[in-house]
Amino acid sequence: MLNVRKAAENDFDRIMEIYRSAQDYMIRSGNPDQWGHFYPDPELVKNDIRDGVCHVICDEGGVHGVFALFAGDEPTYQHIEGGAWLNEEPYVTIHRIAGDGKTRGIFRCAADYCKGVSRNVRIDTHANNATMQRQIEKNGFRKCGIIYVEDGSPRLAYHYRADQGEVSNESE
Repeated sequence: MLNVRKAAENDFDRIMEIYRSAQDYMIRSGNPDQWGHFYPDPELVKNDIRDGVCHVICDEGGVHGVFALFAGDEPTYQHIEGGAWLNEEPYVTIHRIAGDGKTRGIFRCAADYCKGVSRNVRIDTHANNATMQRQIEKNGFRKCGIIYVEDGSPRLAYHYRADQGEVSNESE
């Protein structure tokens, strides 16, 4: 059974293996620009671990996935085009999620964990990342519009709201 815990320093090498595997997968599947072979870099991952925002997804066999979880306002989410967030209530943001490519249920495990932390969860992904888009939508997130990350490139923005069953989404 998969579970989530905060990453420890001794998880660093395994986390970097998982990110390398995810980078290779994205490049092979037609998404070479989102991460390439440069993101996330080792220093960012070390900072995530030190700051307590890096989480790993593991079972008795070891670590199979990783993600960063941030509480509070995400600066790149202040402006959204072509839509709107489901609400402006406090939220957490999932960033840098990746799996080892061998273990099923990584995104669901992370999403369920985050939904337990906050009633509002946001995430974004590259337009060419079809695999992530499917996982995000399959797990109850709604596409809300487009945001722009620090380098100015666009990302599809998604929001999960615990009571969103009451929300009508005109685009559906």
